[in-house]
Amino acid sequence: MKKLSNLLVSIALFAMVNCTQTPQATIEGCITEANDKMLYLDYIGVGYTTVTDSARLDEEGRFRFRVPQPECFDFYRLRIGKEIVYVSVDSTETLKVSAALPTMSVAYGIEGSDDNLMLKQLVLKQGELQHAVQHLVRTSGPDIRLTQSHIDTLVQRYKKEVRMEYIFPDPGKPYAYFSLFQRLGGQYIFDPLGTRDDIRCFAAVATNLDLFCPEAVRTKNLKSITLKGMRNTRPPQSIDYSALEGKITEASIIDIALPDIDGVTRRLTDLKGRVVMLDFNVYGHPQSAARILVLRELYGKYAAQGFEIYQVSLDENEHFWKTAVENIPWVCVRSDEAPYSKEANLYGVRELPTYFLISRAGEVVMRDTMVENIEEELQRLLAE
Repeated sequence: MKKLSNLLVSIALFAMVNCTQTPQATIEGCITEANDKMLYLDYIGVGYTTVTDSARLDEEGRFRFRVPQPECFDFYRLRIGKEIVYVSVDSTETLKVSAALPTMSVAYGIEGSDDNLMLKQLVLKQGELQHAVQHLVRTSGPDIRLTQSHIDTLVQRYKKEVRMEYIFPDPGKPYAYFSLFQRLGGQYIFDPLGTRDDIRCFAAVATNLDLFCPEAVRTKNLKSITLKGMRNTRPPQSIDYSALEGKITEASIIDIALPDIDGVTRRLTDLKGRVVMLDFNVYGHPQSAARILVLRELYGKYAAQGFEIYQVSLDENEHFWKTAVENIPWVCVRSDEAPYSKEANLYGVRELPTYFLISRAGEVVMRDTMVENIEEELQRLLAE
């Protein structure tokens, strides 16, 4: 009788332990050619990424991580240096990853989830786009507008493919959600706040997630983004810019003093002595990502010679702007009066983007419509 009593107690304790344990998924596998390397498991949350586990690999390269079952689906990345493998977890499955350094990011295998095979395809396609754009920027001619146009063609072709193959066929899949937040040159490929076709993609995924996991953090965040985008793209009231006063009447620049991402006031006149591109821009514009890549190339090439960019954002959404310019190396400021900015009015800006070239002496030399070869003009001004 005592043995039976002890057995019943053991069964009860076992049941209690199992009831209190959180269901988990397993991410395991083998990464060869990585002896003594640290393998990190990063959790990709909404607006942040953090390390959740790590393992030092031996000669065999085997690893195993356990993660909690998500409320909807979650994303993780396996990382060794700059080599990264993205995985999605949506239940208590076991995912098996196999790879080798130094080609871990592009030549890995993954078993246990068809969704992760689709995610792999998507990540590799985005990498191909990144390489194509970088090659185009490196090898393109001096016409900044033509280069931007070619980049935009590549981006639009990519977006169309992703919409038709990864989002609309099944918008509730993890890879459909993941595609919405891919970046190119630090900028979102899909514009969540200013492009109607892109917002339809966000709306499709948000609507689907709201049916199956309405209380999930990812669902609530995606719904919020979608609603903001829908409000932003309502037809605006027409503005008769020809009736506005305050255009450039002399060569000397009109000073601008606006806050940067840290709230520090940055003055245009403080840059006197450098050749400055005064750039009026909207990061929510569908061509912004392509254009920023071109500007990055120019800035990297001529900044050491005295070239600076003073960029005035007319984005209405401050949070979106701050996210977009977080890693921009030049001066970025924003007008709270967007899209009715007095600074844009003073410079006679009627369309975006628009830029002006300013000499070392602080004089407006020309605006973009007068520039045929941006590099030639920069080289001439930098030599003065």
